[in-house]
Amino acid sequence: MLKIITLPKYEKKLRQLSKPFDTTLINLPATQKFFDEFTKTMLAADGVGLAAPQIDRPIRVITVNINHQAFILINPKITHKSWLKDIMEEGCLSVPNIYGKVKRHKNITLEYLDRQGKLQKNKFSNLAARIIQHEIDHLDGILFIDKLKYSGGAF
Repeated sequence: MLKIITLPKYEKKLRQLSKPFDTTLINLPATQKFFDEFTKTMLAADGVGLAAPQIDRPIRVITVNINHQAFILINPKITHKSWLKDIMEEGCLSVPNIYGKVKRHKNITLEYLDRQGKLQKNKFSNLAARIIQHEIDHLDGILFIDKLKYSGGAF
């Protein structure tokens, strides 16, 4: 298993902007092994998503568990966000024992490379959209605690 880094010790690393993943490395055996270990780490921690910065790798790669199926998303980019938003409680493997309500777009369109390097474009809604937005925030050095809502107002 890979080590998931947490606040407060690793705040500086968790707030770094991640670099694009070098797509020429996708098909290397070591890269595919990393993708497997990355996903296993998320699942073993009972997570629904994990971003590479959370395992101390500042690259634009996330893994998500949607409807009991895990996916690797490389260099993900949200190309469309719905006007409609909702507020739900979130937590984070890198911010242990803290939960709070966060407003996010209800629907998104996402472009990314899959673990074979094939360009994908998919729409995600509700919980899947929320998970992906949360993980992409990690790639930009943003933590969910930065977006907490309380009684309709920001902390």
